[in-house]
This record gives sequence, structure tokens and C-alpha cells, in this order.
Amino acid sequence: MSLETLRHAIGERIVPTADPAAGWWTLLAVAVALVLVAVPAAWRPARLAVTIVHELGHAVVGILVGRRFTGFVVSADMSGHAVTVGRSRGFGRVVSTWAGYPAPAVVGAVLTHIAFGGFSRTTLFADLVILVVSLVFVRSAHTLATVLVAVVAIGALWWWGSAALAAAVVLGAGVFLLLGAWRHFGAVMAHGRRQDDPQQLAQLTGVPTAVWVASYVLVLAACTWWGWRALAPHVL
Repeated sequence: MSLETLRHAIGERIVPTADPAAGWWTLLAVAVALVLVAVPAAWRPARLAVTIVHELGHAVVGILVGRRFTGFVVSADMSGHAVTVGRSRGFGRVVSTWAGYPAPAVVGAVLTHIAFGGFSRTTLFADLVILVVSLVFVRSAHTLATVLVAVVAIGALWWWGSAALAAAVVLGAGVFLLLGAWRHFGAVMAHGRRQDDPQQLAQLTGVPTAVWVASYVLVLAACTWWGWRALAPHVL
């Protein structure tokens, strides 16, 4: 394959396509997402995707408020942590700490809208770029393996998958992240460990943990409503 042919092939896979017509792929994508969240044996490995988005949420917001992102880890028990360097207290530390749990819901709602807008392949390419860049910041062998698997899977789908398949996967990922954000958050709230984000925020600000929990519930609910607005016309 010549360089010009390669550039043309990449360009074809980046530019938006016509809006996909809702059909079998819509219901299939939603059904797969529901199974991944509802079935414990499926949720355990799939939860890695929620954890990665959660940690990258910390990182992205931290960078936006002027903190330096130095790395992240996804552990074998499906937990994770991201490290941003900056002031130990203050606005930047608070918002970067807060950003983790909303990140999967925000990304999920955005993907749900994208799936019906013809930008699925474009989004897969953007996801691929983000994951490749994030490889620089992984800080454990398990994290490296996890991200590499995601890179290979998304790269193969982006290059060889049809527009309909890309839309189905993007929609399924969106619904999964929305539902997974609730399950992930609920599981953490049931344990209430000292190192969890709401407890850390309470320590940083003096604002009660319950207030931070309420803020997460409001954001997750808003994202779910926004995602449902895109999905409802195609499944009802």
C-alpha cells in the first residue's frame, strides 16, 4: 500500500458518514450493554473500561485546571488511581478529585448522541489517539496490558469495521458507561472507604461527604436523562 493510498484510507475512516438508520444494531447494542452491567461475571472484566474513563477524567480535568498529570494505575481488582501534581489543596485539587465519577456518565451520554450522528468512526479514531497517548502515563504492567488490549480492539474496529458496526459499538459503549457509572458509584458508596473520592473531598473542603455524594447523583442523573433523549426515539 502506497503512502497516498494509506492517507486516503485513513481519511475515509475519519470523516463523518451519513446518519445511520436505527435498526437491529440499536437494540443489540443496548442489550449487550445491559448484560455487561447486570451479569456479575461480565461486569467484573467490563468494569475496567469504567475505571479507565474514571481515572482519565481525573487526569483531563486536572490538566485543564493547571495540574500536571504524571500517571495512572488500573489494578487487578478493577480499582485504580490517577496522580496529578500541584497544590495539595485549593480549587484545582478539588475539581480534579471530583471529576472521576462523573467522567464515565458524561462520556457515555456523549457517545449515545454520537452513535446516531454519523461520527462513530471519527470518535473511534479519537479514542484510539487518546489511549495511545495515555500509554506514556501507565504505571503498572496490568495497566499497560489493559490499555494495549483496548488499543488493539478499538484500532481493529476502526480500521475494519463497517459504519453500522462502529455505530453499534459506540452506542453500546455509551449505554454501558452510563449504566456502569451508576453501578460503579453505587458499589463505592456501599463501602464508603476513606480513600474514595467523596471522603477525600470532605477532608479537603470540610463540606460533608453527603453533599459530594448528592453532587454525583445529580450529575449522573442529568447525563442519564441527556443520553436517554438520544436513545428513546430509536427504541420506543
